Amino acid sequence: MIISASYKTDIPAFYGPWFLNRLRAGYCKMVNPYGRQVYRISLKPADVDGIVFWTKNIGPFLRYLPEIRGMGFPFTVQHTINGYPRALEASVVHSRKAIENAAIVCNQFGSRSVVWRYDTILLSSLTPAGFHVDNFASLAEALRGITDEVVISFAQIYKKTRRNLDAAAGAAGFLWTDPPPEDKKRLAAQFVPIARANGIALTVCSQRAFLVDGAAEARCVDARRMADVAGRPLAAKLKGNRIECGCFESRDIGDYDTCPHGCVYCYAVQTRSLALERYRRHNPNSEFLFEPQSEQSPTKSSEAGDEAQFKLFP
Repeated sequence: MIISASYKTDIPAFYGPWFLNRLRAGYCKMVNPYGRQVYRISLKPADVDGIVFWTKNIGPFLRYLPEIRGMGFPFTVQHTINGYPRALEASVVHSRKAIENAAIVCNQFGSRSVVWRYDTILLSSLTPAGFHVDNFASLAEALRGITDEVVISFAQIYKKTRRNLDAAAGAAGFLWTDPPPEDKKRLAAQFVPIARANGIALTVCSQRAFLVDGAAEARCVDARRMADVAGRPLAAKLKGNRIECGCFESRDIGDYDTCPHGCVYCYAVQTRSLALERYRRHNPNSEFLFEPQSEQSPTKSSEAGDEAQFKLFP
């Protein structure tokens, strides 16, 4: 089984000590966010084909990567680098530093270990289409030779996303929009030659409507890439976690409402204040990323401060 760590939260940026503790223990526990069942997930090398890390800041985790690889776990890093204004990403590390850190991963573990994510794409008065074209071009040039793939996706406006966007827009004085599909497709098409010119293939995550010429369907959990990193074939099947997801089968060990980055477009956080509160209460010695606060159903086994002043990264 491939372990996903995690599309629900940023484990490398915020929960590195917990993750290493769980690898050393050989298991972790997680709570199903819907049925509230508790699962025990094996993290033994014999049960784990590889690990996909999802992050906006691999920097705090760099110290752990050699040990993880030395324990026998191949890994890939899905690294989001957007270069957005602070009004949209309150505490995300600066893109220059993120690129420097991605280069370290590439140099130590190879370019197949790093995938750049330019997502979520949000159209706003701060980030109109022209901004995205210029910004994407600048980032792609800086990431030339560090990665061979960029994954894009456009903002999906869920109820909580709309609420958070409206609140942020009112506080910071910007406007946001969810443009028609043809506008998104036009923007995606502009990205393709920019990416190609920098030796980067463009893929689209779970949004087939925007698969323009020259773009492919993303497999963010990619057994083929993981096999290249591991140097051996992997027995994995395609099994996405949502509609139009092109990923191979994996098990995610994260928890919603635990990432305090403060990205206003995030689908995994109800409010930043809640995420900050849960982050502060996190116990790196727990079996769980976030300890359940109420009685849970029996465990199932699976082998495979003030928000406005809380600044996590410069």
